[in-house]
Amino acid sequence: MFYYTEYNSMLGKLTIASDEENIVGLWIEGQKYFGYPILSQAIRRTNIHVLNKAKNWLDRYFNREKPDISELPLKPIGSDFRQLVWKELCKIPYGEVVTYGEIAKQIAQKENKKTMSAQAIGGAVGHNPIAIIIPCHRVVGVNGSLTVYAGGIDKKEKLLKFEREF
Repeated sequence: MFYYTEYNSMLGKLTIASDEENIVGLWIEGQKYFGYPILSQAIRRTNIHVLNKAKNWLDRYFNREKPDISELPLKPIGSDFRQLVWKELCKIPYGEVVTYGEIAKQIAQKENKKTMSAQAIGGAVGHNPIAIIIPCHRVVGVNGSLTVYAGGIDKKEKLLKFEREF
């Protein structure tokens, strides 16, 4: 069973989903892949502990307090490959960015492969189901170019600018 609640942020309405024990989704209103497939079977609730914990985390984030990702029990749903990519995203510090190519090199090294496709990394980054908390917005193209962002390039730019002010 999945549950969800909403949170108003500087980016607009965010929807947070849980399986009652873990955060399984966080989407920006209008985001590509919004809620898929979790929200189609979720029940709106405001009294779920982990959802309130996520709201508190977001309060602190938007107050520039740099809450740690490890404070929240995260359980994004995706393939083993996507899970690897999302774990790498969690290592990107506030105010910093990495390229898709850099993540590809890191994962290739961990998997004992010679190379890894930056496009494959991009696909996993783009399907990150826990926006903001798993910081996919901190991934950029070659030379720091802002590439696609499921929540919209304008929101990615806003988040990066916001985090540089921490």
